Amino acid sequence: MKVKKIAIYGVGLMGGSLALCFKGKPGLHVVGHSPNPVSAAKYVKRGVVDEATSSFEDAASEADFIFLCVPVGLLEEYLHKLGQLRLKPGCIITDVGSTKAEVCRAAAKVDLGEAWFIGGHPMAGSERSGVEAASVDLYENAFYILTPLPGVPEEVVSELEKLLEWTRAQIVRVDAEEHDAIVGGVSHLPHIVAVALVNLIAKHNEENGLYHSLAAGGFRDITRIAASEPVVWRDILLSNRQVVLELLQEWIAESKKFVKLLEQEDGDGIIDEFSRSRAFRNSIPDRRKGALKGWFDLYVDVPDHPGIIGHIASRLGEERINLRNIQVIESRADAPGVLRLSFDHQEAQDRAEALLGQSYAVHK
Repeated sequence: MKVKKIAIYGVGLMGGSLALCFKGKPGLHVVGHSPNPVSAAKYVKRGVVDEATSSFEDAASEADFIFLCVPVGLLEEYLHKLGQLRLKPGCIITDVGSTKAEVCRAAAKVDLGEAWFIGGHPMAGSERSGVEAASVDLYENAFYILTPLPGVPEEVVSELEKLLEWTRAQIVRVDAEEHDAIVGGVSHLPHIVAVALVNLIAKHNEENGLYHSLAAGGFRDITRIAASEPVVWRDILLSNRQVVLELLQEWIAESKKFVKLLEQEDGDGIIDEFSRSRAFRNSIPDRRKGALKGWFDLYVDVPDHPGIIGHIASRLGEERINLRNIQVIESRADAPGVLRLSFDHQEAQDRAEALLGQSYAVHK
């Protein structure tokens, strides 16, 4: 069997998870790249790749597939560097960036020889980062968007799709501009709204510290994405700047609509707005990964007994249910104590709910 070489530039959360999906599969050999030799050695030591190198040229040499898993702001630079190499004829280059139009335009201007570029965006992620957070299950049940450049042969796109079957994601082909418009609405704008809301409350908290105390629970949950990595989001928003600017104008108009409803004391109008949003929100599937990372949390009412947290953690461990995080919430007045348990996957949340529901009151 002919072995195909997969080169992955940037073996962090996204690149490392791809590497784990491919490593050990028949006919595939995974090479990781980092400009830092220490990081490259770490990839091999952790068993994420078959081999690793700090040489940009060696990683690309004779590669059948090249995955650019570096920050969005570096994609154009990496494409230009690849354009200066003699790539293997038929090599397929793709990326995992959250925006697609800009990188596709850049790729169209670079002479890649007999190689092909296909934009990619796996809609999955984690609150953690780095190769230590990589998981073979990261992309399972997620949408994996491909945005082929015009002129890329069908058999080339199909070859990449066949490789990506190892991720267990659902592959979807979308035009790059359409992708950015949709993701701008369901991911980029929500991040801006969350950041603005948190900063607004932080400003009020300077005058009254009770804002900080009462923000525990629901407010903290709905603004979780406001804690995203600043530099990553700088690059994403600047890359999709025009789309986001237009969406922000629409968001301002929606906000002004509520200003008008409140000024006119229009109760029926408020009910109508909430009813429409409720209907659409409830129709959105809740068991598929999307542009925003899902929250797989359970709230468990527990008695105030010594060792109760350890007992629950042990029960989950005995059933091999991986618990990502545990938090004690003290702001609930209607229960002796509440634990918030966070899981990486829907399956883990469901199994934990069934197990703990036998002994405790469990809520989502």
